[in-house]
Amino acid sequence: MDNQITESVVDKIVLDFLLLHKEKIKIDEKEFLDLLKHSLSLNTMEKKRVIDAVPTLSQFQFDELNKVFVEERKKFRELSKEHPDDIKKLLSKQQKEWIQLGDLYKSENESKEKEEESKNKIDDIKASLWL
Repeated sequence: MDNQITESVVDKIVLDFLLLHKEKIKIDEKEFLDLLKHSLSLNTMEKKRVIDAVPTLSQFQFDELNKVFVEERKKFRELSKEHPDDIKKLLSKQQKEWIQLGDLYKSENESKEKEEESKNKIDDIKASLWL
């Protein structure tokens, strides 16, 4: 697997998580992904906490998050008229942090795979010893 993670790979990872929401919850996963990804106020770990919480979020929580992200986007658009350079810096930071988020999930996945491999080896050894 390639070591360099791309923005589209991170999008796919996060979209897969967003699809884990409860069946009765109605959200536009792609719109939510776009709003979360381009949030300039949340850092990497805050975005990760939102994503990790997806399976437990209620409809109300999704709706409120959506409202907050839409409102944030409007405010930053207004600010960009007066402070374009600052907003460009924030956008650049956001893009780097999105890749960092993907790296976090990639590392977590690799750890889980290694843990599973170790568990399987232990189970094989136990089985060979009739334990």
